[in-house]
Amino acid sequence: QLQLVESGGGLVQPGESLRLSCAASGFPLKSITIAWFRQAPGKEREGVLCITSNSGRTKVADSVKGRFTISRDTDKNMVFLQMNSLKPEDTAVYFCAVARSTLSRMCTIWNGFGSWGQGTQVTVSS
Repeated sequence: QLQLVESGGGLVQPGESLRLSCAASGFPLKSITIAWFRQAPGKEREGVLCITSNSGRTKVADSVKGRFTISRDTDKNMVFLQMNSLKPEDTAVYFCAVARSTLSRMCTIWNGFGSWGQGTQVTVSS
């Protein structure tokens, strides 16, 4: 059974960087599309970045475009979210999840994801 575990969150100041990790067990990440989501207090969960199984396509939320990137390490079976130039509005719990539907596997929509991890808290504050 596929399980995902996020890590790397913390408290940083505006303008700083963080790299989040998503470790998978039970299934090779290189064979699946995976995405990062976040949920801020009082807000709905939103998609941040998605990468297809062959890393040929990514989907980036406008709010993080130019600041966040997604990558995978197939040897370690991990996916990373590099977050640069962090802003207070990036404060949220960040989750990784795998695509479960045809459209989500192509990184065309933010619905149709599952196998959610427990999340990792990112707080951006001075």
